[in-house]
Amino acid sequence: MTSTFPNVSISTERLVLRPLEEDDVPALTEMMNDEQVAAWTDIPQPFTEDGARTWITEHAPAERTTGRGLDLAVTEFLTQRLVGVIQLTGTNWHVRSTELSYIVASWARGEGYAAEAALATAQWLFGDQKFERIELRTAADNTAAQQVTQKIGCISEGVLRNACIAHVRAEDGTWTDMRTDYIVWSLLPEDLEGAGEQLADTGGFMSFPDWN
Repeated sequence: MTSTFPNVSISTERLVLRPLEEDDVPALTEMMNDEQVAAWTDIPQPFTEDGARTWITEHAPAERTTGRGLDLAVTEFLTQRLVGVIQLTGTNWHVRSTELSYIVASWARGEGYAAEAALATAQWLFGDQKFERIELRTAADNTAAQQVTQKIGCISEGVLRNACIAHVRAEDGTWTDMRTDYIVWSLLPEDLEGAGEQLADTGGFMSFPDWN
């Protein structure tokens, strides 16, 4: 039987991580059309509202129900504004391992939201879901993403040479592929012994089996 993630809401002092909803379509569309998102991800450009709606209503539910992964909206606790997305992909239920990635809206960068959301997700995976390994991959030149991995206690395991396709905007406005390296990072339960205190007494997580 295929294992699957539950519909879950994870809360921290400043954030709520929850399933994506159709009301997120406008904000998700705007976020995915950002230059940095286009440069470091394979999100289609330009990203349309139809693409966002398909992601929310088809792709995300399919990832969860098949056990492949989980997509979570990252929202501000006070304003409920969408600040980013956390994705779990390539989940291996036998070895209890998954790959984590994150995207943060341009206006929300520099606030520590990516690290806070990633750390909360890791605590939930290791605690509630009994996972034993989280893997992260960052493009060699994506220093901002690498700073997040270091903040939450990840260990650099090595380099996958020429394994990443980044994107550079040409003079005519089109995007050109640029091949680069991936840095592979891992996070194990014992790596959170110090980092976990950062969220102590500031939140928790709740599962909502009937979340629609």
